[in-house]
Amino acid sequence: MAAAKPIVAIVGRQNVGKSTLLNKAVGRRLAIVENLPGTTRDRVIASVSWRDVEFTVVDTGGLEFDVRSTVARGVQEQIEAAIAGADVILFLVDVKSGAIADDMEMADKLRRVKKPVLLVANKADNDKLESGAAEFYQLGLGEPLAISAYHGRGIAELLDRIINLLPTPVPTVAKPELMKVAIVGRPNVGKSMLLNALVGEKRAIVDDAPGTTRDATDTVVDFEGQNVLLIDTAGIRKRGRIGRGVERYSVIRALRAIDRADIVLLVLDAMEMVTAQDMHVAGYIQQATKGVVVVVNKWDLVEKGNAGEWDRHLKSQLKFIAYAPVVYASAKYGEGVDRVIPEARQVYQQRLQRLATAEVNDVIQQAVAAHVLPRKGRKRLKIFYATQAEINPPTFVFFVNDARLVHFSYHRYLESKLRQAFGFTGTPLRLIFRTRGKEP
Repeated sequence: MAAAKPIVAIVGRQNVGKSTLLNKAVGRRLAIVENLPGTTRDRVIASVSWRDVEFTVVDTGGLEFDVRSTVARGVQEQIEAAIAGADVILFLVDVKSGAIADDMEMADKLRRVKKPVLLVANKADNDKLESGAAEFYQLGLGEPLAISAYHGRGIAELLDRIINLLPTPVPTVAKPELMKVAIVGRPNVGKSMLLNALVGEKRAIVDDAPGTTRDATDTVVDFEGQNVLLIDTAGIRKRGRIGRGVERYSVIRALRAIDRADIVLLVLDAMEMVTAQDMHVAGYIQQATKGVVVVVNKWDLVEKGNAGEWDRHLKSQLKFIAYAPVVYASAKYGEGVDRVIPEARQVYQQRLQRLATAEVNDVIQQAVAAHVLPRKGRKRLKIFYATQAEINPPTFVFFVNDARLVHFSYHRYLESKLRQAFGFTGTPLRLIFRTRGKEP
């Protein structure tokens, strides 16, 4: 049996330090932190452990009560969703700016929420600022706790108060390890809309402005009895086009999301064919040795009968991940979306495939017999035996007379033979060559 972790939501107006507080509580730089209002747009979720008590913290976008833009309205919906799903709410305010009208309006809303609310006065970096927290008594939410998320002042006391307010965890049946799927691609190819279509609810903010999603956001989906963790990310721009500040951090987060994942959904725009940036993202995925499914989104905008042209184009432009299955889909209208998770699950099963050493060696010995072994001068490569060392990603170790004799083309040849024999659809293979008798 396992216990479902309680949820703590951090809410407050823009630029009061919500992301900084999350980072301090988690103990690592997870949320984007920038001295710029409105940096966090979607919910960011992380696990926190304090005094052997585990709970989930949800960081939200900054509250705006003048919500004229689509993104601003979406942020408010995300905040309301976070509050609705929380067990404890942290209302963060700024001692340096004092209680302003937006704080008053938010406090009025929170007083009507039938859940524990902790009023936290942030940026109390010294004793003088800490004394200013008393001003927030007027919000009618009890005693304000003065902290400095940046400097770590008061964080231990805050965590103590949180765990005292948490409900008793409800035991649940332990489930198998999640398949982790990251959704990546250039800005504005429809990643968030694809996430919404897969989840079946409005989970991520969807807007036509490129770069709407800045943080990686996690969503667990029950798909035919199997839980799948979906990670939506910010669009990755080509290295030379990455801006400073917020966007740069978003790219780092997207790459970390790829590292966290087992399978990556590489989302392309059907109206733009494969661009240099798409190939750049695909290169990241291959380097990280992650499983991949190519999702050609916005297929509803393409003339029918163009699938053959797209197949040839993909084979030409993404030949270094030719093993990746392709799904043509329209996230907007739900077309083809039902194929995405089954394809990802199939790739995941391929990554978990474990082969007996005898099976591997049979294939390798046949490959050796069918192709001239590379040589350098008078010395020719000898492959003594091969074995599968790991899964997820599938990793094969070849013991040879001299690893320096393995040319890239022969490496590719052996990989091709393994794929022909055992499949490994959608996943790169890791081949390691070791000179026998030498330490790895």
